[in-house]
Amino acid sequence: MITMEQRQEPVLLSIIVPIYNVVEWLPRCVNSIRRQTYRNIEIILVDDGSTDNSGAMAEKFAMEDRRVRVFHKENGGVSTARNLGIEKARGEYIGFVDSDDYIEPQMYERLLAVALQENLLMVQVSRDEIDEQGNRMEDVCIPPEKPELWESDTFMRELLLHRGDCSFCTKLTHASLLKAERFPEGELNEDFRLLVNLLPKIPAVAILPEQDYHVFYRYGSNTRTRDENVFPRVFTDIVCNADRVEEIVAKEYPALQEEAVRFALYQRLDYLLHIPVSMMTRDNDFYVKVCSYLKKHRRDIRKNAYLTKKNRQYLLLLSYAPAFVRKVHKTIKKWSK
Repeated sequence: MITMEQRQEPVLLSIIVPIYNVVEWLPRCVNSIRRQTYRNIEIILVDDGSTDNSGAMAEKFAMEDRRVRVFHKENGGVSTARNLGIEKARGEYIGFVDSDDYIEPQMYERLLAVALQENLLMVQVSRDEIDEQGNRMEDVCIPPEKPELWESDTFMRELLLHRGDCSFCTKLTHASLLKAERFPEGELNEDFRLLVNLLPKIPAVAILPEQDYHVFYRYGSNTRTRDENVFPRVFTDIVCNADRVEEIVAKEYPALQEEAVRFALYQRLDYLLHIPVSMMTRDNDFYVKVCSYLKKHRRDIRKNAYLTKKNRQYLLLLSYAPAFVRKVHKTIKKWSK
């Protein structure tokens, strides 16, 4: 095994940033990458058809820093932008930063050192989330107290129990994996989909406790909205991905079947608690299939060891009278405000 110190040439890292109408936040993002203590990086900015000055700002960064490379394309979504970045990447390892997020200066030096020391295809730092007022939010993924090494099945289990971090932004991934399989295009839960496809090819992943990646939680993005009448497509995608991961678990991780069923039920619970009541109709085929799944799995709802008591109660009620339960749930939420 060759460590960082033993290599004759430093490892090149490719950091890919998909850009779409983020002129207000782009400088903070790109400058946090430019300030990395590990210097041998290329910063690939992919302008996904921005209609503001984001594309021009990206070109300005390229003029200031020769490590910055800019590519412009028609708007196609974050996966198409990331995939173009992967195609153009020349680094041995690839990282991603969303254009409204930012990172700590030591992040990639820390990740690469562990990847080379342990001979790993993927390493991960921890993250926190910052709201629009600059306040730190409750942790979505709890950082470990010290570095941990998760084998593939452990990582899959943590994902199925909603404790693992599926984001590729917190990870440094060997380019060979991403050159062979890209992000699914036209989906909003693209990170999870790609990660569960890749996990069987990854012996182990190092999880670092440092919260070096900062997620900027802003409303108006693809998955966040204040309008209760808007139903983001991400909620249908998470159900579809639950079905896909059940297939992967059956083939690669049969010991995790109960966790996979719990995941499938939980994703459908999330779907049913967010879909507008006006869309809970018999002519909505996707909604009908979700309800049918709950009816067929009532025994699992009652017996699954990984569901909370509250999960079971909601799932059972929804399996019998989903629209009525949602109307009651909506009323209770209004009273509690």
